[in-house]
Amino acid sequence: MATDHQDIISEIRHLKKQKKAVFLVHNYQRPEVQDLADFVGDSLELSQKAAKTEAEVIVFCGVHFMAETAFLVNPGKTVLLPEMESGCPMADMITVEQLIKKKKEIPGAVVVCYVNSSAAVKAESDICCTSANAVRVVQSLPVDREILFIPDQYLGQWVAQKTGRDMHLWPGYCPTHMRILGKKILEEKAKHPAAIALVHPECRPDAKEAADEVLSTGGMIRFAAESPAKEFIIGTETGIIHRLKKENPGKIFIPVNTKAVCPNMKKITLEKVLRALQKMQYKVSVPRSIRDKALSAVNRMLAVG
Repeated sequence: MATDHQDIISEIRHLKKQKKAVFLVHNYQRPEVQDLADFVGDSLELSQKAAKTEAEVIVFCGVHFMAETAFLVNPGKTVLLPEMESGCPMADMITVEQLIKKKKEIPGAVVVCYVNSSAAVKAESDICCTSANAVRVVQSLPVDREILFIPDQYLGQWVAQKTGRDMHLWPGYCPTHMRILGKKILEEKAKHPAAIALVHPECRPDAKEAADEVLSTGGMIRFAAESPAKEFIIGTETGIIHRLKKENPGKIFIPVNTKAVCPNMKKITLEKVLRALQKMQYKVSVPRSIRDKALSAVNRMLAVG
C-alpha cells in the first residue's frame, strides 16, 4: 500500500482512539476500508454490535439507511456516515407517501419492511426483517392476515415461495443484484463442477433457481467457513469476496459477475473516513417521533429471533 495511505491509516487510528469511535463496515465496502473495521458484517448485525460497545462515536461505512438503523439502536451515540451521498436505490424506490397510500388500498394488511429502507418507511411498517430472518418473520404472522412486503420484490417472492404465504409485493429491487443472472451461474458451474453456488435472496428468481444455496451476506460468510468445499461461486456484490478470501485463505471464490458492484458502497474511501473523524461529519440522526415507531418495528423483528 502506498505511503500516503499508510499515513492516512495512522491518522485515522489516532483520531479513532482519541474520539472513542468504533468502525462498523459493511461486507460490500472497499477492501482497505474493511481492513480498518472493528466489525465487518451486514447492517443490522453491525448496529447491534455497536450497542454493546463503550464507543461514543459510530463511524458507519455503508449506505444511509444503515447509518439510520445504527442511530435507531444507539440513540445516545453520535453516528457518522463518511459520505452523505452514499444512498440505496432500493430504499429510494418507496416513499412514506406511497406506503401510506398502499396501506389504504389493503386495509388490515401487515406491513413487513426489509431493513433496506428509510427510518421513515420503517416507522409506517408493522415489523422489519433482514434477508437472513425474513422467512421466520413471515412465518410468525397470523395466517388470516394479508401481508404487504416492501420494498424488495425478489426477496418477497423468495419468502412467499418458502412460506407458502400469498403476499402483496412492492416492485422494488437492487440494481446491483439484478446483474447476477441464472445463465451466468450455470456457466460458472460448468467451468467449476466442484464449486458450490451461493446467491443472495435479492437476486432474480432465475439466479436463485440456478444456485445451490440462497443466503444473506452473513450466511455466506458462515457457510464458506463451515463447508468442506474448496470452491464457491458468489452471487452478490463483489466486495464480500475480500472478506471471504481473508477468512478462508485456502479456498477459491469466483464472482458470478465482476460488474456486480454497488457504486454507492464504493463512495466511501480512506480519505473520507479520515475527514469524517476530523470534522465529525456527516452526522446521521432520526427525529424522536419517527425513531420510536421505527424502532418498534425493528424490536418486533428481534422478538421473533
